[in-house]
Amino acid sequence: MFSPTSLSGPYTALVTPFAEDGGSVDLKALEELVEGQIGGRISGLVPCGTTGEAPTLSEEEQRLVIKRTAQIAAGRVPVLAGTGSFSTSRTIHGCQAALEAGADAVMVVMPYYNRPTQAGLVEHVVQVAAAVRGPIVLYNIPVRTGVDLGAEATEKICERAPNVVGIKDATGNVLRCQELVRRLGDRLTVMCGDDSLTLPMMACGARGVISVATNLLPKTVGEVARLALAGQWDAARRGHLALLPLYEAMFIEASPAPVKYALSLKGRMQASVRPPLVAASESARPKIAEALRRYEASL
Repeated sequence: MFSPTSLSGPYTALVTPFAEDGGSVDLKALEELVEGQIGGRISGLVPCGTTGEAPTLSEEEQRLVIKRTAQIAAGRVPVLAGTGSFSTSRTIHGCQAALEAGADAVMVVMPYYNRPTQAGLVEHVVQVAAAVRGPIVLYNIPVRTGVDLGAEATEKICERAPNVVGIKDATGNVLRCQELVRRLGDRLTVMCGDDSLTLPMMACGARGVISVATNLLPKTVGEVARLALAGQWDAARRGHLALLPLYEAMFIEASPAPVKYALSLKGRMQASVRPPLVAASESARPKIAEALRRYEASL
């Protein structure tokens, strides 16, 4: 069972492997990816989030990816399924479908495109939480949604929605993380949503990271969060700083194209992404490959 204490350490924002033309989900590559994550001591799996290209998946494909992830994980680690849309009713439906497919909890992205007010964001989450029987993790990523769930609004949600247990903070703002921790303490678990801010945010009270780079190097990337949780800050700092050039390469172009290209270099899947995304460009590829080579050579 998923609980707030389950939400800690390194979680992987899973990529969705596609066939070479991007036309279908590559279930074999997905199985190998999930097994590799668990073998790399990842604390949890997040299918169908931003990194999983959820907006390009059909409802049937989303259910399939979540179901297969849960089946492969088989209770060894929790599955936190990405859900959410610009519609409250669609979000409720998506959350219910994810839980029925075997997810242990759902991660609800803030509604994009229609740009609700803070009051609208609160009502959206409260209505979803009332209709969904399962733990909910909020996902605040203003650069992609166009709205920013503020600390005060988050506090109001926590007062009205007891099954909201955490938040993935991808604001890129450590000040927001520390304000959430100051206001809410143990009531809400904060997870870092940016690989490059894992250590600063955990120093402020975040309990882990929902990471892109763990798709590629689950053990070494995840070790930074594990060391920070254990209070081994000097070792965590060394590991974090060594990873910064790799993190930069993973976001040199729109994610997840760079990490998928890096995974393809290791023979783990095709580099395919779905439109409107495009695969890593000819100019980006050598930079991604070199960052990976340099990091692995330093180990």
